[in-house]
Amino acid sequence: MRTALPLPDAPALLSTADGLVVRATEHAVRLAGLRCARELTGRRLADLVVRHGDRSVLRTSAEDVPVRALTWRHSDSADLWVTVLVDLSDVAAPRAAAPEDDDHARLLEAQQLARVGSFAYYPDTGEFYRSPILTDFLAGSRAGEVDDAHALVDFTFAADRHKALAFYRGLFEGPPGSVREAELRDLPGKRVYLCTGRAEHDRSGRVVRVFGTVQDVTEHRAAVTRMERTSKRFTDLVHITPVGIGLFDPAERLVTANDALCELLGYRLEELRGRGIQDLAHPADQPVALAELPGERRRRVPHRVLVRADGEPVHCELHVSSSVQDDGTRFWLVVFQDVTERRRAAEALRYQATHDDLTGLPNRAAVKELLRSLLGGADPVDVAVLFCDIDNFKRINDSLGHDAGDELLVALARRLEGGLPDCCTAARLSGDEFVIICSDVGAVGGLDSVATRVSGLLRTAVPVHGQLIRVSASIGAAVPSGPGAGGEDLLRFADAAMFEAKRRGSGRVSLASPALMASADRQLQLEGQLREALHRDGLTLHYQPVVAPDGSVVTAEALVRWPHPDRGLLAPDAFLPVAEQGDLLRDLDRWVLRTALREAARWPRSGGRQVGVAVNLAGLVPGGPDFVDTVTDVVAETGLDWHRVVLELVETALVDLPSRTRQEMAELVARGVRFAVDDFGTGYSSLARLKELPAQIIKVDRRFVAGVGGDASDFAVARAVVDMARAMGRYCVAEGVETATQFHALCGVGVDAYQGWLFAKAMPARDFRALLADGPLATPTP
Repeated sequence: MRTALPLPDAPALLSTADGLVVRATEHAVRLAGLRCARELTGRRLADLVVRHGDRSVLRTSAEDVPVRALTWRHSDSADLWVTVLVDLSDVAAPRAAAPEDDDHARLLEAQQLARVGSFAYYPDTGEFYRSPILTDFLAGSRAGEVDDAHALVDFTFAADRHKALAFYRGLFEGPPGSVREAELRDLPGKRVYLCTGRAEHDRSGRVVRVFGTVQDVTEHRAAVTRMERTSKRFTDLVHITPVGIGLFDPAERLVTANDALCELLGYRLEELRGRGIQDLAHPADQPVALAELPGERRRRVPHRVLVRADGEPVHCELHVSSSVQDDGTRFWLVVFQDVTERRRAAEALRYQATHDDLTGLPNRAAVKELLRSLLGGADPVDVAVLFCDIDNFKRINDSLGHDAGDELLVALARRLEGGLPDCCTAARLSGDEFVIICSDVGAVGGLDSVATRVSGLLRTAVPVHGQLIRVSASIGAAVPSGPGAGGEDLLRFADAAMFEAKRRGSGRVSLASPALMASADRQLQLEGQLREALHRDGLTLHYQPVVAPDGSVVTAEALVRWPHPDRGLLAPDAFLPVAEQGDLLRDLDRWVLRTALREAARWPRSGGRQVGVAVNLAGLVPGGPDFVDTVTDVVAETGLDWHRVVLELVETALVDLPSRTRQEMAELVARGVRFAVDDFGTGYSSLARLKELPAQIIKVDRRFVAGVGGDASDFAVARAVVDMARAMGRYCVAEGVETATQFHALCGVGVDAYQGWLFAKAMPARDFRALLADGPLATPTP
């Protein structure tokens, strides 16, 4: 709220430049014989103070009051004038003499308060009157004794002498009733005075008196200068700021803008003036009025979409501040911060977070979000989820390479996008797993119709790397079992149904039945228990020895067991599928590796040699982000000799490895670690790739070992593998040796070591340590 302009503590009136009274002091109200100031305000000064004979009177509804009127410009507003009225009812003061009555004293007090001096000059007599305040001004300017108005000009305002003379001359030469003013500096040039005056004429037009005021406006002008400089700095800052800034009037129309805003919107300033924010907004954006924004005087509008002159949208944050100009006019200062690129980056990050990099389809996060939205609706029973797994995709990857597999996945993704109904959304979860979400099964003829259509899209021939690859998919379907069904449950049931379909053969479709969902719930419960067992070290290891032809134990394979509190001791085939579905294989491998190496470090020697330990890896494999670091940390932690560590992997984990992964494996081998190919002979093109496998040990699969004593084909395969392995410097181990006939046949072809029930079954760690202490095992004699 603006503070009222100060007035002297005397009968005083405040009027505009055209003489309209806007305020009156209580002294003036009493002098006029009125009851309140409203009876004086709104009237013309010329109607209130009029000449009556040779004197002035204050004319009101009561009788006229003889007064002397002294007028000057208000020090705080150049548009307003102050008139002090001196009551001359009881005394008539001489023209040139300083009156000593009370009214004159009050007038001098008023001048003292307002820092306004007055003067009067009578050309006929040469009399010159100056007020005490003016005398002070003259003393400060070193003018000395000033006896007439010309000397006042000549000495007091010598710093601006030409302007002073023009002001003085204008008082005599100007038209009757005209008021002249000038800003003049004193002799030292340090103070600035606003001189205002006019001439009084007789009936013949002759000047009989020249009078006026001299007001020290030094501080006021300094304040104005500071304000102008501040305003100039503000203007310069607005124009050089690289952020768009606009000033809007109370009607929220643009008054002016900086170059940055013009450039942002693609308009010239002349084209922007007069426009409101709504005129610049995108048609789809919500309207907003600056005056209706909630919050404090400064606030932020998070997001607005404006339209450039070329039609392109511009995303902006608006920072709005309401302010008031010097004349009291309200205006809006609006900063337009361009956030278009930031929003594009955020949208790109969101797209990356919710879409698959390879195919561009929605990913698991997007699937969960979509299911959450659909299942939270009024009728979730119309929703269906189809879980699709490409049949034999691993074979395609292994035989043609991962690039070919990626090309196939992209081609299938495009088929799903182009062939599914509008109410269906295709997504890729991971690997060769696709998910189809149908939001309205009834609209596409029911679940069977959707499943048939999806199966047909994925049963096709796709050209990949110059070859026509025929593919199909195993599909599991699930619908909500009732109110409150969650998206995770629906995905899990569809996944379980897919495994049931795959078990029945390629290209099959299976629906998640109540029995299947109950089984999936049990599997989920088992997964939670397995996770807890890993966390609490609730698993155990058994060991099966690998022996040389003379019966000495060379290594032992660590085999994990789970002492389940309700189901007893579980073999790996009972919980490894659960670990795979629950993404626990890596954690399980870490536990087995750490436990096996720690226990092996306490084994006794057997036949004078240190026995090695072999660990099967399925989740922690070469090429993984922490494979080498994990192995290195565990060996260092347990203190086991590097040469006693054997890492067993299936053949498919060792083919088509990039050079960097092979180099990492070579670093471990240089330290003493040996890699073994488990179940060799069951992969694809195994014999052709034998020389490419970065492994030092070949383990012949038990399916070939079983028939070496009576099946010529199995014997031929086993001998070929052993011969090639020996030729390439690989150490050869036969798995599943259960009879003396098998042992002697394999000895005949040159197998290096043997593992099987013929020598010992897998046994707890304590029993295995006892076996080592007993020395070499017995071997069958020919």
